[in-house]
Amino acid sequence: MFLPDGTNQRFALAAQFVQYTNTHLFITGKAGTGKTTFLRYIREHSNKKMVIVAPTGVAAMNAGGVTIHSFFTIPPGLFVPGNSNEFNKPGMAVLNEQSLFKHARFNSEKRKLLQELELLVIDEASMVRADLLDAMDVVMRYYRGKQDIPFGGVQVLFIGDLFQLSPVAGNEEWEVLRNFYQGPYFFDAHAVRQSPPVVIELEKIYRQRDHTFINLLNNIRHNQAGAADLDFLQTRFLPGFEAPADKPYITLTTHNYRADAINQSELDKLPSTVHEFAAEIKGDFSEKSLPADKTLYLKEGAQIIFIRNDKGEARRFYNGKIAQISSIKEGEVYVKFPGSEEEMLLEREVWRNIRYALNPEKNVIEEEEIGSFAQYPIRLAWAITIHKSQGLTFERAIVDAGAAFAPGQVYVALSRLTSLEGLVLQSRIYPESIRTDERIVQYTRQAQTDESILQDILAKAQQTYLYHTLLQHFSLDTLATAWQELFDSYAHRQMPDKANAAVWAQKILTQLLTLQDTATKFNKQIAWLVATQAPVTQLQQRIEAAGTYFTPALQNIAAQLKTHIDEIIIKQKIQAYYKDLVALRALVQRKQQQLQQAAQLAAGIARGEQAGSLLGAVSTAQAAATPDEDTQVLGKGSSKNISLQLFKSGKNIAEIAAARGMATSTIETHLTSFITSGEIQLHELLTEEKTAVLLDVVTKNSDKTLSELKELLDDSYTYANIRAAMAHVALQQHTKPQP
Repeated sequence: MFLPDGTNQRFALAAQFVQYTNTHLFITGKAGTGKTTFLRYIREHSNKKMVIVAPTGVAAMNAGGVTIHSFFTIPPGLFVPGNSNEFNKPGMAVLNEQSLFKHARFNSEKRKLLQELELLVIDEASMVRADLLDAMDVVMRYYRGKQDIPFGGVQVLFIGDLFQLSPVAGNEEWEVLRNFYQGPYFFDAHAVRQSPPVVIELEKIYRQRDHTFINLLNNIRHNQAGAADLDFLQTRFLPGFEAPADKPYITLTTHNYRADAINQSELDKLPSTVHEFAAEIKGDFSEKSLPADKTLYLKEGAQIIFIRNDKGEARRFYNGKIAQISSIKEGEVYVKFPGSEEEMLLEREVWRNIRYALNPEKNVIEEEEIGSFAQYPIRLAWAITIHKSQGLTFERAIVDAGAAFAPGQVYVALSRLTSLEGLVLQSRIYPESIRTDERIVQYTRQAQTDESILQDILAKAQQTYLYHTLLQHFSLDTLATAWQELFDSYAHRQMPDKANAAVWAQKILTQLLTLQDTATKFNKQIAWLVATQAPVTQLQQRIEAAGTYFTPALQNIAAQLKTHIDEIIIKQKIQAYYKDLVALRALVQRKQQQLQQAAQLAAGIARGEQAGSLLGAVSTAQAAATPDEDTQVLGKGSSKNISLQLFKSGKNIAEIAAARGMATSTIETHLTSFITSGEIQLHELLTEEKTAVLLDVVTKNSDKTLSELKELLDDSYTYANIRAAMAHVALQQHTKPQP
């Protein structure tokens, strides 16, 4: 398994928990320990069907996901467990489990996506309030049909740092929530208390190298900063400090208005002309989710920071690197980095607004772009709020955090710095400004630091997940449900030969329901063998016997499905039906593949192979598995291609028209279109006599229109016949050798 840092054992263990277990996980760590890198790694390498959500639009954009509220269609406000209405107040939206579903309504496609979901990633989990997480839990249990299992059985990966940004709960809101929760944090949610995540803290710090500074940050983080720490910190309080021209500093402050005032003041001081650069917004892109300024106001000499990493090989800039606008020429922006005279042309970056969609044929959850935002990946950088600085890295900064109003703000500000030498305090830091909720400190102490213990937990979780995978491989619930939906859909479909199709589907549905009942009984036997720790040879024998029983039955269903697809594909107005059948066929094929994998897993268990290696092999096989590729993609032009295939198979125009339920003139038009490409010859469509007459008339009257040519012929010649002759003549003229 490729890892971005092969020496980071904690990172590797966390990745295995995600990849090869169904265990909930909370990945945390100090600033600069690689939490964002871990999220990116899982997003790029996990084979699980995954959705990434975050509590705010900007956080979701940075994570490459969507907001919690948009994905779960949960409106802003409070959620209280149960169905009580006693907490409703004027001006305050309070949802309960009943009223929640007036908003959280999913269409059939969204339901299927949620039912297939395997991994839910929640980035910036520290900002997720307990009641919101419980609302998500209620939605997932309901639509997945697993009311007794937290999050409906989906693995949840929480990523974040509780010592940084906290959830927002005002006094009025907390007066309601305190009746249900011990605190506002995500770990106070009922679902999390019912099924706590394994807490893994990433410890390798990539941002700072100064151990004295690292220890100071740790003490502030854990409410352990003593008088000596504060005295040491105050040595960086430098009243009247002015940044040297060759070493740019950025001011970190607590409030937006302060940062805006500093930036505007410094921009106004520059004598150069101000230039406006408007973002390019396409499609659906919320104003609340804008990752950069909608309109950038820049001048030559302006100090800026990058808000994205350079994706090129040169890695010229990173998220938080400071530069200066060196010139603006003909609408192009150039920057220089400190200590360098070389100019770099700035290029716009594109941020995508996505939604998730299930691709049933490929068995993956895909990202569909619904909007985009293109802008230069910079913002003015004389000042920035501490909140917006989260995730950025600075070599030098002036910190104005004396008025810190939220827990963790001082820690966030200080931990942006790579070293203590680059820190300047504009205001003193007092003990009351350095505060962390003691409940956070207590909760994070659960983080397992002994890697040998983590290995043991991982091994047990993998063993559990291995048997869970076996049971899932023999479950026919999803296939039976999908076939039931197909059968039910005939009631509203408009398609040819619907009655016979419904009879066919009902026949197979009956077979499937019988198989499903047998599979359920078999899974109970497997679960009992596992629970009683029966000999692995007995488990292997039962799985092999089950494979012998289920495999031929599924092969028979797959064959019948293929025959039906071949029969209906020649019909008209069947595109949607055909697409559903292809998706169903892919589902049957995957189940056949899973039965083969189950036999391999059982054999591996009998040989005493480790659960992790077996699960790795399954993951690799699933990633490589693809459905049969002998299905056609129906789209523009596909109908005439079907007519061509039938014609080439030996059917005449009248037979094709009868089989497809179309007029003969339509089939003639289909086939005529292939004369120009040379796939059909004129003599294949017309008799020798008609061919001679048509070619004579068309050649001698090349200046006449189709209608005028029709008037020169008797009624036995159709418009399609004349078009065919005209296409033949045009092809001959095009291919005639030039003198």
